[in-house]
Amino acid sequence: MKPGMNPDTLPDAADKADTNYIVPGLERGLQILTQFSPREPVLGAPELSKRLRIPRTTVFRLLQTLESLGFLERADKDRNYRLGVAVLRLGFEYLSSLELTDLGLPIIENLRDATGLSSHIVIRDGRDVVFVAKAQSNAPIFSSVKVNVGTRLPAHATTHGHVLMGDLTLAELRALYPEPLLDAYTQYTPETVEALYEQVREDAERGYAFSQSLFERGISVVTAPVRNDSGRIAAVITITIPRPEIDASLFESGLIDKVRHAADELSRRLNYRPGTENKYMKSLGL
Repeated sequence: MKPGMNPDTLPDAADKADTNYIVPGLERGLQILTQFSPREPVLGAPELSKRLRIPRTTVFRLLQTLESLGFLERADKDRNYRLGVAVLRLGFEYLSSLELTDLGLPIIENLRDATGLSSHIVIRDGRDVVFVAKAQSNAPIFSSVKVNVGTRLPAHATTHGHVLMGDLTLAELRALYPEPLLDAYTQYTPETVEALYEQVREDAERGYAFSQSLFERGISVVTAPVRNDSGRIAAVITITIPRPEIDASLFESGLIDKVRHAADELSRRLNYRPGTENKYMKSLGL
């Protein structure tokens, strides 16, 4: 601590303007953890060193420290690693602390019972969507269609992501996706950020979205936004239909209204008041 500095006036850790209080070792260790993903569950020191531009000897020490704490574990007899159980424990602690899941679980369970379809609560984390709560249907047809809590999918390629980004301006989307072309997952994936923005605005103006084999072949979804007390989109409630298309009988059964009602109910429990989103959207020029 600098001479004469009052410890009670130390800057908040979230203040990104002052980096004097960042601990490099901790920052590097957390950067290592973020490199692991479903697409790359196993990584070694050489690859991590190259990606993060950290000396290999430093990476080895960080990996061993994370292993000793249970955040990483050896994937084989070589020097490759995968995420350890301590990461899972932190994830569940985070999910259990979310007011969203506490308030929303009974709602999606009721939605599942009313529709016979699996229902989820999904949030956005940067360029990914994350499933944070689920109510699994017991119908046999769902036995091969299971999305676990913690599953991540690319936001730009999914209906959930399009609805979750309904508050974002074109400038914000460009900052999130600076690349000229977006990764394509199916023929329906928006190719550019401008095409993504057009889809996002269309879904936002409709107030819900449905897709038929947009991201995964043979899977359709209906999704509606959940807003918090500030009027911002905090999550979506979605139901999964294990069919390549949504037939007319499902629409006629009021399926969309049931999903929207569930999303509206969770919004009310999060102290959302209709109209607050208008002020927020107006401030963004939308």
